[in-house]
Amino acid sequence: MEITRARPSLYGEIAHGLGFWTDRSAVHEAAAQGRALQLQQLIQGGAAVNIVAVDSITPLHEACIQGQAQCVRLLLDAGAQVDARNIDGSTPLCDACAAGSLDCVKLLLEYGATINPPLFTFSPLHEACMGGNSDCVQLMIDRGAFMEAHDCHYGTPLHVACARQHYNCVKVLLIAGANVNASKLHETALHHAAKANNAKLIELLVEFGGNVFARDNLNKKPIHYAGVGSASYLCLEFFENTPLSLQQLSRVALRRTYGTKAHKVVSELGLPTRIINFLSYNPHPTVEI
Repeated sequence: MEITRARPSLYGEIAHGLGFWTDRSAVHEAAAQGRALQLQQLIQGGAAVNIVAVDSITPLHEACIQGQAQCVRLLLDAGAQVDARNIDGSTPLCDACAAGSLDCVKLLLEYGATINPPLFTFSPLHEACMGGNSDCVQLMIDRGAFMEAHDCHYGTPLHVACARQHYNCVKVLLIAGANVNASKLHETALHHAAKANNAKLIELLVEFGGNVFARDNLNKKPIHYAGVGSASYLCLEFFENTPLSLQQLSRVALRRTYGTKAHKVVSELGLPTRIINFLSYNPHPTVEI
């Protein structure tokens, strides 16, 4: 299942026709194109930094969509609303995460951008996963992004990352303690990975405790979405017929118990480094000969 997301335009066109919003302004243009000097001159000349265009897009949205960090700072310093929402509810932080601009994300957070929007809303973390921006995913998690944020249509950030087959984003979420078996209409991330025919993702999810027997609202297991004889089908068939090792079961049980605190707890147990690395899903250190 491929997830795509685009800004709805119908309401914007209607509202624009009624005169609710202005046309795209010179401030929008300068912000989007990274023309910092022109933007600064416009601001000094009294131009409104919170002016909205069709779809309720502000200049700050435009700068973040294009990853124009210098313009983002100029706008924020001039009083741009850091949590302004466009017609589909996206904030500048959502747009910066979608664009994968760490500099813009950091600036917005510095100015107090809201990390976790209301429940059942597409969050900045969802946007980072949608765009495959694992660095932004990690930064958002480090700053307190809620990994179980649930959008009514898309599910959790893990669902989005798996549907878009962004392996690195999936791994960042799982290592940080995201619920591997979170469901959206009983559909899990494994269902998404099976639909995408991505055996590598399936192996990763199972390694972190993904339930190969989970059934969605159609009473189908992940294997039912994999083409018979495909790599994904064979992978799921193997995991259905082969119990996890005791070591693996122990690791999954520990991480399920402690969730997002697992990494901190494991590091304080006084265990040998090799066991800590195993429990923390750290790669084995290479030994040079």
